[in-house]
Parts: sequence; structure tokens; C-alpha cells
Amino acid sequence: MKRKFFKSYFFACLATFLIPVLLVFQAFQSYRYKKLSAEIKTLEKKQVELVEQNRKLISDISVLSSSERIEKIAEEELGMRKANTEDIVRVEIKGEN
Repeated sequence: MKRKFFKSYFFACLATFLIPVLLVFQAFQSYRYKKLSAEIKTLEKKQVELVEQNRKLISDISVLSSSERIEKIAEEELGMRKANTEDIVRVEIKGEN
């Protein structure tokens, strides 16, 4: 009889102890989940910003590397012009044979 009483008393004490521990653990897990969710949202926002910045930079590269722009800078700022056919000189270097 004492043994049966002791078993039930032991399990009652164990449940009384474990329930608050599990509730505290659940609260801690909820806190971590909210913190990680906020961090994910921040990182996703940063990712969207970086993708937009990358698109803009790619667009800028295509504008800056256009042949019309390069030709305009060469003519106006550097004083260059397209070579005429008669201005082209071909040089051949023959090796010793």
C-alpha cells in the first residue's frame, strides 16, 4: 500500500515540477522564434534592397559602356576621330628565318 502511495505521490510531484519547467521552455522557444522571425524579415528586406541596387548598377554599366557614349567622349573630350582608310598603316614584323 505504501509503495502504491509513494508511486502516485512521486508522479504527482514530478508532474507538478515538469509542467512549469515545460511552460518556461515553451516561453523561451516562443521568444527565440519571434527574434529569429524579426531577423529573417530584416535580412529579406536587405536582400530586396541589394537586388534593386544590383539591377541599377547593371543598368548603369550598360549605359556607360554603350558605343555611342564612348565615341562621343573620344571625340569631344579626347579630340580623337575615326581613322580614314588612308590613315591606317599596317606594319609587319618578319622574324629571322
